[in-house]
Amino acid sequence: QVQLVESGGGLVQPGGSLRLSCAASGSIFSINAMGWYRQAPGKERELVATITNSRSTNYADSVKGRFTISSDNAKNTVYLQMNSLKPEDTAIYYCNAWVRMAWGLRDNEFWGQGTQVFVSS
Repeated sequence: QVQLVESGGGLVQPGGSLRLSCAASGSIFSINAMGWYRQAPGKERELVATITNSRSTNYADSVKGRFTISSDNAKNTVYLQMNSLKPEDTAIYYCNAWVRMAWGLRDNEFWGQGTQVFVSS
């Protein structure tokens, strides 16, 4: 029983900024990685950015230099700072986490409910 709660989505003009947050709670022994994915209407869900427990990061080429992922391990929280937003960034953004719920168990993947980001003038 792990819950991911997202916040920070909304409507923004091209060139603007948004900051997304996602906090994990529940039966958490450890979190190995967290990340952000997005899905636009009619398209497949795609990777945006990931961060490991050691704070190693990975970004999609389309967002490099514009987005920054960060985490607060003590709070089980991941953030996505989105700058210089473009209309093509419009999508539902989903928080993701790989969680070990107890010693001896395999890691399981959990997803947030998604938060809508609109980039339009």
